Amino acid sequence: MMQAITLDEIEAAARIVYAEMQATPQYCWPLLCERLGTEVWVKHENHTPIGSFKIRGGLVYFAHLAKSSEMPKGVVSATRGNHGQSVGFAARRYGIPATIVAPHGNSVEKNAAMRAFGVQLIEHGEDFQAAREYAKDLAHEKSLQMIPSFDPLLVTGVATYSLELLRAVKDLDVVYVPIGLGSGICGMLAVRDVLELNTEIVGVVSAHANTYAESFVSRSSIESPVSTKIADGMACRVPEQSALELIWKGVERIVEVTDNEIADAMRMLYECTHNVCEGAGAAAIAAALQEASKIKGRKVAVIASGGNVDRDVFVSVLKGETFVS
Repeated sequence: MMQAITLDEIEAAARIVYAEMQATPQYCWPLLCERLGTEVWVKHENHTPIGSFKIRGGLVYFAHLAKSSEMPKGVVSATRGNHGQSVGFAARRYGIPATIVAPHGNSVEKNAAMRAFGVQLIEHGEDFQAAREYAKDLAHEKSLQMIPSFDPLLVTGVATYSLELLRAVKDLDVVYVPIGLGSGICGMLAVRDVLELNTEIVGVVSAHANTYAESFVSRSSIESPVSTKIADGMACRVPEQSALELIWKGVERIVEVTDNEIADAMRMLYECTHNVCEGAGAAAIAAALQEASKIKGRKVAVIASGGNVDRDVFVSVLKGETFVS
């Protein structure tokens, strides 16, 4: 099991992050509060330099890598897009060549963004897990350092957004956090615990990529097929064991949201805040909507984890088209 992260470690990570970007805002939008029937705060991780919370983990991981005795000749990783942008951003910062593997049919605009950071992008496999396994093969064959998608340093880095939120907004009753492979929610758990708060942490997964929901209930690792059309940032088929162990210990519950519920939440976020969120970025709002009667009268936060949605997908969402997964 991953060792507990200390407050000193998270604050040290924050100093690394703030050398490259400012803290992101958390806003309480009146129209959104009206729609949900309670006080709701949005943590805007869609406002980072890559449009996703993932940049924080990449910066911290590479800062530690740069302190190692021997810098790698190159790195490789797998992604559905946001982790790959994080690796590309940080690798360019330290002058390290980066290869990123994404599955076939990945977001066109996320792929373009990764290439703009200078990465060599390879498309392989039908889903993230297949891309991940191929990246591991490349690491071995080409003597590249494999950058994982879940790692204590990544968790420590992304925990900095939770530290900002939980220090800025006092007495939160509930925080909804989307789950991809688990770094974001594990970071939230770490901060909640080091600050000795009683805030409930609720995980959110796609109903069409629900490996963490099934594993949470069964208390065992359950592989689950992925069919989501809109929540690529949550399209995980195989859970991360070390993340599961933290989630089992500290998460209140996990809510499953459908693609159509996510699309409704994306429209609502745009209407009420004029923020653009990708599917995973709107999933927390979708879960809060689903549980509106449960959270009424409570102080709630939702994590808008990213805003990197392809234009044609967002147009379909705004038109009110339905998604069949």
